[in-house]
Amino acid sequence: MTVFFFTLIGYLSGSLPFSVWLTRWVLGVDVRRAGEDHNPGAANTFKAAGRSKWWLGLTVLLLDGFKGLIPVAIAFYNFNITGWAMVPVALSPIVGHAYSIFLKFRGGKAVATSFGVWTALTVYQAPLVLGGFFIIFTLILTSSGWAVILGMLGLLGYLMLVHSPGWILAIWAGNMLVFMLKHWTELQSPPSLKRKKLNP
Repeated sequence: MTVFFFTLIGYLSGSLPFSVWLTRWVLGVDVRRAGEDHNPGAANTFKAAGRSKWWLGLTVLLLDGFKGLIPVAIAFYNFNITGWAMVPVALSPIVGHAYSIFLKFRGGKAVATSFGVWTALTVYQAPLVLGGFFIIFTLILTSSGWAVILGMLGLLGYLMLVHSPGWILAIWAGNMLVFMLKHWTELQSPPSLKRKKLNP
């Protein structure tokens, strides 16, 4: 029952569409119209807010991270839920963000929420590795979707290198599946490198 409770709480926490609510409240606009991908998340919040209200994007980014971190951390550290029982608990905020009950089971790409979950599970290790690979691939690839997927493969390499248990790898696999589903359109084209603009 405890695992079910935290899985439900995690899903509801992940479902909270802070980007939609805050941009509507502060800017009076729908964040889903700010970007070409219609994604309710921090990236499009930054676009909608512009430079004058950059803090709004940062607020959404932090809130999206915390809604993954808090329920998983409480279950992990306060209720000693670990091992295979942690798999549905850890994945529930990620699924919640990607398929929010408040947005008719539509949602964002769950990148920030995933960072929150991995922070709860590994403190700084997985977020540091994942963030490093994300930055590298974002700088060299034209597709953010491929940057996310290749970053996750980099994280898998790290997890295997440190001999992570099977339940951690299962969480990785579930997280990877959500990322693939949410970036599926971008993944239809092979990854390509960014070209440097030559000065005339």
